[in-house]
Amino acid sequence: MSDEDVYGLLVRGRELLASGHPHQAAIILQRARSAEPRKASIREALARALYNSGQTTRAKQEFAAAIDLDPSNDYAHFGLGLCEARSGDPSVAAGHLKIAVAMRPEVEAYQDALKRLAG
Repeated sequence: MSDEDVYGLLVRGRELLASGHPHQAAIILQRARSAEPRKASIREALARALYNSGQTTRAKQEFAAAIDLDPSNDYAHFGLGLCEARSGDPSVAAGHLKIAVAMRPEVEAYQDALKRLAG
């Protein structure tokens, strides 16, 4: 598969996700991940789609992979924090949410998630 084809899958997956179709987005983004497993942007987008379709365990794996590939990915830390919170591990969740807040303190969603967790 060419780089253009993979990029097209990423764009289409993001469009489906933005339009409220996380299941369909996950299918498309899994194809992109299979072609380019070392692309953090694809792993993050797939993780978002999986999380939004209720597949927390798989989303957690993809967010962790995105962080492994790009430790400065604030959204991946945020997403992994949400997954850990949903899975019942508040201390690990807080760690990732704090990292996301430290990286981008202006993002209210990050701050709100950390506040909800602290509760």
